[in-house]
Formats: sequence, C-alpha cells, structure tokens
Amino acid sequence: MTSGSLPPFPFRNAAHDRLCERRGDEEFLDTAWTDSATRVLVMRGWDLALGDGEGSLRLVSPQDAPPGERMLLGAVDGTAYFLVIVADPPSPEGGGNDGANAETVATGKIDDPTQGWPFGSLRQVAGRLDDVQASLAVHAVSLTGWHLRHPRCSLCGAETEVASAGESRTCPSCGAQHFPRTDPAVIMLVVDADDRCLLGHNSARAPGWYSTLAGFVEPGESPEQAVVREVKEETGVDVADVGYAGSQPWPFPSSLMLGFFATASTTDIVVDGTEITEARWFTRADVKHEVESGELVLPTTISIAGALITSWYGDDLPASRS
Repeated sequence: MTSGSLPPFPFRNAAHDRLCERRGDEEFLDTAWTDSATRVLVMRGWDLALGDGEGSLRLVSPQDAPPGERMLLGAVDGTAYFLVIVADPPSPEGGGNDGANAETVATGKIDDPTQGWPFGSLRQVAGRLDDVQASLAVHAVSLTGWHLRHPRCSLCGAETEVASAGESRTCPSCGAQHFPRTDPAVIMLVVDADDRCLLGHNSARAPGWYSTLAGFVEPGESPEQAVVREVKEETGVDVADVGYAGSQPWPFPSSLMLGFFATASTTDIVVDGTEITEARWFTRADVKHEVESGELVLPTTISIAGALITSWYGDDLPASRS
C-alpha cells in the first residue's frame, strides 16, 4: 500500500508557499507587513487565536495584530501570512510572564488587544480546518513550540535571538546558529496472514483505548529498521515487508510521523509491560462489534493512526453507540 491508499487526514497537504528564499529579505518583509491584505495568525503559548465561526482561525491584518515575536509563515495566492507570538497578558497583581512595567501594574491599565479573543489548541480544531488553514496552523504551532522551548544557546547558555523571520535563532554571545528540529517517528499498522491487525494499548491511555504501534527513529537507524525494532520491542512480534504509507507533521511537540504497513511473520504477543500494557489481533468483525458496544476506543481521525486503521478496515470506522 502507498500514501494514495490512505483516507484524508489533517496536515497531509501543504497548502502554502513557505517563501524560504524571502526570509532574509528585510525589504520584502517590511513591505509585506505594511500591506493591509497581509494576514496574521496569533498564538499565545501553544494556543491559536480562533475565529468566531466554528472551526476557523482568527486571521487579522498587521494593523490589528498585537505586539509580539513576528515570524513569516509564507504566502497563499500572493497573500503573505505572518505569525505573531504573544506572551500571556500581564495582570494588575504582577502575574503573567511578559514583564508588565510598574506603571501598568500600578494603574491596573492593561493594553491587551487580544482580550476577548477565543484561543484553543490545534488538536481541538484540526479536523475542522480547511487545507489552507490547517497548513498554516501546523506550521505556526511547530514553529512556536520550538521557539518557546529553545530560548538559550545549547553551546554557551546565552539567550538567543530570533533570526531569518523565525527560521532560526542566533546566539549573540558565541555566534552559533540554531534551527528548528523535527524528530522522526514511525507509526505502523501490522497485519498477519489472516489479515488481522495488531493494535496496542498504551499505558498512558484510558482502558479500552487501542491504536497502532509507534516509536521514534534512533540515531543511525532507517525508518524501516525502526518499524521492525519497535514492533518487536513492544509486542514481541516479528515483521517483514515494511512498506511506506504516508506522513504527517505532528507538532505535539515536534515530530514527523512516518506511516507504514507491515506484515507479521510471527503472531505470538509478549508486550513490554511498560509503554504497551496490552496488545491484540483484531478482525474487522472484532473492531465493528467492540467499537459499537463501547468496549474498544480507536484514535480519532486527526491522527494518521486513524487513517492507517481505516485503510485496513476498508470503510469508515464504526462509531461507538455507548
């Protein structure tokens, strides 16, 4: 099977031009920022500013954007899109993490242009965004997460500064450049000779929740090798015929999910007992009956895991009736 056999899932399609070649072009950036047609996504922490309608982002003009770290996302049909990351709003009591000045705190006057805006996580809205907004949102969340978690130089410890319109950070102390990292992870649907699929229960999940197996690619390892190793480590099952299915950027916080199908050459299950506490072989009849009865909970369609299972199932997954 290939990526063409997977049903739609969020973040699958890149719908904006990242304008990589314009990130160091200060004249372009300044001109785009003064253009009233330019649109701005706003993030506070890990949350996106949401529109008033169901399942939409709040996209404002540069003139209506709040102050904050400004970064270039790219363009869609000639319209430039920026990201602005704002700190938590200050409070009269001195709370918040953006350092409200003494006068603001003393008077209780808080200038927060985002006051009253709804904010929400990408997980909440991903399934309802169109391709363009989903493409912009996953880029924005990934970028924001990296900047929030890497404020200091990993070489000398000094505070770093945003560079290249958000593409990197530079250290003013030692001159080092730092670029966003992405951690490759494999996620795989394993089937046996009887076309049953192997699903596991993660210890971090509620009872009855099962999903595909997954794990990070280790240094010096190919994704296909990681599939074989992870399945063996987590369930004791040997697999072969590993085939690529598709990928999904997963900014929670910085992964790239590489989806695979694999065929089991053994079927005896011995779980690791730490990450995977239970694993089972499921027929399509098992999935249908147990989901409808409420015994089985499967991953939502936001994840490529749901797409992999749906592809094997051959139809829309059943809904719980409990």
